[in-house]
Amino acid sequence: METKEKFLSFNLGASDTAVISLQNITEVLQVSLPEICGVPQMPSSVLGIYNWRGEMLWLVDLDAMLGYPPISQGTNLLSKMMAIVLENKGKYLGLLVRQLLDIEWLDTNQMKPATTELFYPKISPFLQGYFINDSEDMIFNLDAITIIQAPIWGTHN
Repeated sequence: METKEKFLSFNLGASDTAVISLQNITEVLQVSLPEICGVPQMPSSVLGIYNWRGEMLWLVDLDAMLGYPPISQGTNLLSKMMAIVLENKGKYLGLLVRQLLDIEWLDTNQMKPATTELFYPKISPFLQGYFINDSEDMIFNLDAITIIQAPIWGTHN
């Protein structure tokens, strides 16, 4: 039984690595802060709305959402940031990440369950589990669907 899946890997925080299954990724694009239209009364991790293919795409600072220092804080206004566009059942959400790393084949049978002792409380609900790579580092497997359906979006999606 073939259990390998393609994942996109990227940095979380200063030193962590996370992956999201390519099945839920529609596109990866570059955005800069001035292109994002801020929306009042939203959680600080929600950067605002971006015009994507003529659609309104909500953009989220993934680091901030998961309890890391916000990416948008240390960013030069003009610098480009990478956004991963997730899709589930016609709903889209853009995740701003520090840096994209690679596309990796990972064996989902090797995934270990995420226990609450191991992870920040903010990140636990969005984890499917984690992998240990060849250099013994932990790679967080984030659940795109849980992120898209997160209660912080409320009815905005």
